[in-house]
Amino acid sequence: MSSSSPFYIKSSPMTVRVNGIVGRLARLGLGFAGSAELSVPGRKSGKMQRIPVNPHTCEGEQYLVSARGHSQWVRNMRVAGGGELRAGRKARVFTAVELPDEEKLPILRTYLEKWGWEVKQYFAGVTAASSDEEILAIAPDHPVFRITVTN
Repeated sequence: MSSSSPFYIKSSPMTVRVNGIVGRLARLGLGFAGSAELSVPGRKSGKMQRIPVNPHTCEGEQYLVSARGHSQWVRNMRVAGGGELRAGRKARVFTAVELPDEEKLPILRTYLEKWGWEVKQYFAGVTAASSDEEILAIAPDHPVFRITVTN
């Protein structure tokens, strides 16, 4: 990847298989620690793409954080402007607005407090205990969307 390419850590074949299982479990209502299955239309195909995510609440607002960076679901979300989160029979349709880097600090810090054990390998040594400057330095690598449920 060239230095001008956006940060993105592609899933390994094993991670793709595990994500498929985790997504199916979330769809059945067996998500772990609040995980859900995200469905967002593909930006080229229009076909719904599914991936497990960790919806995150900070200061009363809901967010989706991309630990792996500028992934396919992020690129699709930018075009679609929303999607659906499913946990069991509960499906929540939402709109999404991407946050600018300077607004990400409290969301990334609290996300790392809750999910750091699972996603730490994607944050270049930055943790919830890191300084504001360290978290802001990695903010461009981790897209964050504020989601608003519409149904």
